[in-house]
Amino acid sequence: MSRPALRLVRRPAGPARLDGLPALLARVLAARGVADPAEVEHVLQRLPDFRALLDIDVASARLARAVTGDEPILVVGDFDADGATSTALALRGLRALGARRVDYLVPNRFEFGYGLTPEIVEVAAQRRPALIVTVDNGIASLAGVARARALGIDVIVTDHHLPGEALPEAVAIVNPNRPGDPFPGKALAGVGVLFYVLIALRQRLREDGWFDGAARREPNLAQWLDLVALGTVADVVPLDHGNRILVEQGLRRIRAGRACPGILALLRVARREPARAVASDLGFAVGPRLNAAGRLEDMSLGIECLLTDDPGEARRLAAELDALNQARREIEGDMQAQAEAAVRRLQLDGEPRWGLTLYRDDWHQGVVGLVASRLRERTHRPVVAFARADDKTLKGSGRSIPGLHLRDALAWVDSHHPGLIERFGGHAMAAGLSLPGDHLGDFEQAFDAAVRALLDPEALQPVLYSDGELRPDDFRLDTARALRDLAPWGQGFPEPLFDGWFRLLDQRVLQERHLRLQLAPRDAPDRRLAAICFNADLTAWPAPGALVQLAYHLDVNWWRDSESLQLRVAHLLAVQAG
Repeated sequence: MSRPALRLVRRPAGPARLDGLPALLARVLAARGVADPAEVEHVLQRLPDFRALLDIDVASARLARAVTGDEPILVVGDFDADGATSTALALRGLRALGARRVDYLVPNRFEFGYGLTPEIVEVAAQRRPALIVTVDNGIASLAGVARARALGIDVIVTDHHLPGEALPEAVAIVNPNRPGDPFPGKALAGVGVLFYVLIALRQRLREDGWFDGAARREPNLAQWLDLVALGTVADVVPLDHGNRILVEQGLRRIRAGRACPGILALLRVARREPARAVASDLGFAVGPRLNAAGRLEDMSLGIECLLTDDPGEARRLAAELDALNQARREIEGDMQAQAEAAVRRLQLDGEPRWGLTLYRDDWHQGVVGLVASRLRERTHRPVVAFARADDKTLKGSGRSIPGLHLRDALAWVDSHHPGLIERFGGHAMAAGLSLPGDHLGDFEQAFDAAVRALLDPEALQPVLYSDGELRPDDFRLDTARALRDLAPWGQGFPEPLFDGWFRLLDQRVLQERHLRLQLAPRDAPDRRLAAICFNADLTAWPAPGALVQLAYHLDVNWWRDSESLQLRVAHLLAVQAG
């Protein structure tokens, strides 16, 4: 199955009240739904009020009683980067607020699966907590919360995932996506929800006179926004205004060297300079190294890296996480090659499947989600990849494309083929499921049928959204700096991407897979521009002299403490011979 051709679509600018901004910046922001310059002010005062969250008062009151009463608190996290940062933030924050008996537990994905299951509650009960606080999970843990209640353990759920028809009977549930919750920040990651809970707890303790200014000083919770930024970016939640504030404030602390030693060490082991860190460094360098622990072994390694205040220990743990990430990449590379070979063989009535199902008996269940994601990008098809969980059961991880809500597709399969799937859950773009191994063939057919029933055929062609062409006068370093200052960019608030025609003047290969280019805009042939294309398809590039249509970012290049303008090429769209 070949990679589908991109369809270039220019973003509509739309109306905006952006007086006073340069025309290019106003155009970019308006295309992202920004109607007021205040929406790009990344100051903490513009965060939504925590009091709007349902149950935040109940949660803070119960936590305050646990803190002031010296009750044992157990934080139950998740095994991804959002779960790890949420867990580390909970322990750092609760301890700073006065909790002396607080610990954490993260289920091993291979033994217990996801969330506060009854089995993990039994493990937790051995530590005799009075209160369990879930972070980045719990909204679907009806049986686990019920078991905790039966054992006399209170549970506070903090989560951001979409709830099902029923809610767990916890002491409090803090989740902006609960039905009827008026909190405007629906896109919060789990770590963001927990940050708001800590704000509410501090306010409650302040009102109760808990802080005496000496032994118990009131902490500045903003000191841990580096953790909030990392978890938010790594979980790929939409960067609405509130999330952009949290991420940018965290990045400012990282750039100033005021991040926790673990984050600084993870950046450095990934060869990223903390002083120039941007959101993509968290998403593509730090996040995968943290996630590698949960995918291959135990996320406790990642959490300990985020909890240590010893720079030497942080470097040691970061090196271990880096080694795990290298192992993960090797496993993923082998699995991806096998999956791509299988995709090329997949046919249905003479045409490619719309929904792809893949499985090999020797695949690693901690990595199948990444394989599904890579194949989704390559084929622009919804993909579910399976690995064996035990002798009878397969566990699958799916990734979708715009236009298909993956959980709805699994619900379609479940309703049309009752009993085919054992369990499933997830969101629009990602989901997980389990099914008996002998049901795989039937699921393969049913999933393809679900995608065909629910997806518009036009959605099978990927769309590349561009912010249009730039004028010759826009190719300036100060313009690139101004665009950079509108960041953080990310999910739902994409980095500006432009398109245009250029004369290819020169090119050379770097490290066997990157291209260093010299370009001249078609409308300004005397202008010479430096460009870089990472991970280029070297077989597709023409010889110097050709006219090429490129999609690119206007970027700032740092070299030996100096800045220069650089185009960062994302796609080669078309070629005209010289």
